Amino acid sequence: MPGEFLYTAAQTRELDRLAIEEFGIPGIRLMGRAGRAAFELLLSAWPEAEHIHVFCGTGNNGGDGFILASLARARGINVTVYQVGDAAKITGDALTARQQALADDVVFCDFDEHCDMYEGVVVDALLGTGLQGDVRGGSLGAIGCINESSLPVLAIDIPSGLCSDSGCVLGTAVEADHTVTFIGIKRGLLTGQAPAVVGHLHFTDLEVPAEVYLQQQAQCQWLELDEQLESLPPRPAHAHKGMFGHALVVGGDEGMAGAAVMAAEAAARCGTGLVSAATRSAHVSALVGRVPEIMAHGTENGGELLPLLENASVIALGPGLGRSPWSEQMLLRVMETELPMVVDADALNLLAQGRIVETPRRDNWILTPHPGEAARLLGCSTDDIQRDRFAAVANLQARFGGVVLLKGAGTLVCGGEEIFLCPYGNPGMASGGMGDVLSGVLAALLAQGLSPLQAACLGACLHGMAADLAAEEGGVGMLATDLIPHLRSLLGD
Repeated sequence: MPGEFLYTAAQTRELDRLAIEEFGIPGIRLMGRAGRAAFELLLSAWPEAEHIHVFCGTGNNGGDGFILASLARARGINVTVYQVGDAAKITGDALTARQQALADDVVFCDFDEHCDMYEGVVVDALLGTGLQGDVRGGSLGAIGCINESSLPVLAIDIPSGLCSDSGCVLGTAVEADHTVTFIGIKRGLLTGQAPAVVGHLHFTDLEVPAEVYLQQQAQCQWLELDEQLESLPPRPAHAHKGMFGHALVVGGDEGMAGAAVMAAEAAARCGTGLVSAATRSAHVSALVGRVPEIMAHGTENGGELLPLLENASVIALGPGLGRSPWSEQMLLRVMETELPMVVDADALNLLAQGRIVETPRRDNWILTPHPGEAARLLGCSTDDIQRDRFAAVANLQARFGGVVLLKGAGTLVCGGEEIFLCPYGNPGMASGGMGDVLSGVLAALLAQGLSPLQAACLGACLHGMAADLAAEEGGVGMLATDLIPHLRSLLGD
């Protein structure tokens, strides 16, 4: 199904071409369906709208806007089309739609930056997915006018100024309340800066035949929690703790006991048979006091870590690890094993230095960087990472192997050629310890026999959905440990 996959702009254009040229659907008919879908969404979201302001560019996105304007006029709603760009450049189906709107007595005016809009709803039909480079010219002024109006906004296909491939704002972008996208969901609508400008996302396939989608392979897939939960097998009636692995959390340097505690507790609550923690001796009482089921071991050097590694089946390395000589010893000893592992936080920063392990690469680990850690691993800036998160996660996976989970709005998971996007999560997660809880979740899933890719996909969904449930009590002030009860309930029986 098209709604399960995420497409680049080029792939969506190819889907459109296939529908028109190989399946005989006239382009103007697809445009008509798009305009009608947008109009129906507008009426659903704002049924009392008395005036609609439609900002139209000179491409097919503008054509969708012209059709919406005609439909509004036929319904008796006051509608004004603001033409942005030279109307003489409009051709093809968009020109047909514009001529029909003129015949329908839609009010047109050339946009200028002094237009006043005091009431109603704004429709963004300016730029679509074809934007190359930062917004310029009249579109720049039009976007400013839309955002300054404080009126509710519906974006057609994509908020103008947002890159449909990367989720990066190209200088400026329309801040929409609702966005309706067509034929294929553009991957840039769901990650990076997109959540700040897309609003509520809606999708319609415009009745494009399913056969069209079989001819265009998407390299990015939208994750669904219910589907991912199927990768975790039910527990048999004769289950015992030895069947569900032994996770070892390695971390908690001086002053950072809490990170190791949260990772260990999350691992225990997500179904690991046994959970141990190797941490500073001073932190053992804190671990046992919080979660007495954790086997906490004071570990002051690499030698003391060796027997714990022998008993573990999975390692979570990094929560509160720090960057001290102790931290380096822990990293070195863990990297000498062949155990599957989750690598996060300062373990990633130490790997990025290239001093302890010169060429870190393996197939059985999950790396979980946030954008800053990803930048250090790739030797670039955080802005470079956020400019194209899809390229970043693919580059990280190619360099370090295994599975990479790039955290942030629209978390991405890459284990090879395909990238998976987690649609769950919210701004309340911008607080310390969220990554530590995620490390524990992932370690638990690895310990229960999931592959690194299965664990990363399911773990990202569990973590994000647990945060969404916790946010129902309020996003501001949400703590990482608030997720743990919801994680357990999501995993069910």
